[in-house]
Amino acid sequence: MGLLNDDRLLPTDPAVRGVARELYEGVRALPIISPHGHTDPRWFAENATFRDPAQLLVTPDHYLYRMLHSQGIPLEALGIAREDGGDTEQDPRKIWSLFAANYHLFRGTPSRIWVDHVLQEVFGVTERLSAKTGDAIYDQIADCLTQEAFRPRALFERFNIEAISTTESAIDDLHWHRMIRDSGWSGNVITAYRPDSVVDPEFAGFAQYVATLGEMSGQDTSTWAGYLAAHRNRRAFFKSFGARSSDHGHPTARTENLSQQVAAALFDKALQGRCSPEEADAFRGHMLTEMARMSLDDGLVLQIHPGSVRNHSDSVMAKFGRDKGFDIPTRTDYVSALRPLLNAVGREPGLTIILFTLDESSYARELAPLAGVYPALKLGPPWWFHDSAEGMRRFREAVTETAGFYNTVGFNDDTRAFCSIPARHDVARRVDCSFLATLVATGRLDADEAGEVAQDLAYGLAKQAYKL
Repeated sequence: MGLLNDDRLLPTDPAVRGVARELYEGVRALPIISPHGHTDPRWFAENATFRDPAQLLVTPDHYLYRMLHSQGIPLEALGIAREDGGDTEQDPRKIWSLFAANYHLFRGTPSRIWVDHVLQEVFGVTERLSAKTGDAIYDQIADCLTQEAFRPRALFERFNIEAISTTESAIDDLHWHRMIRDSGWSGNVITAYRPDSVVDPEFAGFAQYVATLGEMSGQDTSTWAGYLAAHRNRRAFFKSFGARSSDHGHPTARTENLSQQVAAALFDKALQGRCSPEEADAFRGHMLTEMARMSLDDGLVLQIHPGSVRNHSDSVMAKFGRDKGFDIPTRTDYVSALRPLLNAVGREPGLTIILFTLDESSYARELAPLAGVYPALKLGPPWWFHDSAEGMRRFREAVTETAGFYNTVGFNDDTRAFCSIPARHDVARRVDCSFLATLVATGRLDADEAGEVAQDLAYGLAKQAYKL
């Protein structure tokens, strides 16, 4: 007996299920392209054993601890570090036991599928996690983690990862990536250029981060020209460590194409901390257009994922810092917001802009029509709160009629939870094969075409879009 049903997520109609199963068998073993994620490059640099089951599977996964916290469990009890260095639970078995005792909270969620997949496929667990089985499963995983086969590089190879991108700040020295490169290991771990802290005037410490950007690039970032030159310098540095993309998580999708004089004046105000919220948003919007122009020169893919009110809880932000599960989706406009950028560069050959959304209402109304006509635009997969089986199906249904399959970029996992990467890709492959099987069964796609599309969605489109 196992945790996983072999036909999970496939259609319930027997005839359609048979088509989906055949399609899935053709893609299930394809290599994983993971072009947009947040795993820690230090894991692959040091290749040390993972410390314990809780630190590997629970503490880094905000999908898990946000659900537990929603039921009143303190973040401290889950081992989440505090900004002030105050007390948090240090006993991994207690953290794991708390997770196991509350595993029922994840019934029906994508996290349940991912965790069950990890338990069975990575660690050989065959019993459902619960308060009763928690200790035995902890011991089984802990024993695995002492073995060479469960070190980061061995798992990377076992997961059949062809390429994985981490995401680093523009002012990261990429020490761990240098260590990976110098080690001679053949695993393809690349970086991505994430400049939020040095393009967002409302980011705490913005002026100091910009000064650091200047120091690291040898440019005078007190001037607008020097600031832009510093970005070009750092992008080139990131490219030398394999970067294929820049990554931009702005509150809105707003873009601007300001004159250089107006942009320079806004930049000066930003350094002085005098930007109004409207001016800060305008500056962020203009920097997306500047980054797109830089992409025309250096070839980096421009990723835009707006629409999250980040760190929604002031008290959690103050106590635990950024990225602790309190990022909440909001309504997002794309048609008017992207117009300045698209008028400037949207039809430029060789430019790729990948759009993500947390606002599903924009799929058919805005995103698909935009990507269905502007050569530079591609649609990223359902992201964050929507990378579920249901969310993926809604995406295909809403987008395909206008943008087709080839104005999308396949799947990426966007996760810190390393062991869940194969699980997430498996879910996407099953859902896409199910959608394609429905098109075959209803006479809208021939079976041989469906097989080709399945290969592209699982592997080819991501590899092509990110130039891997």
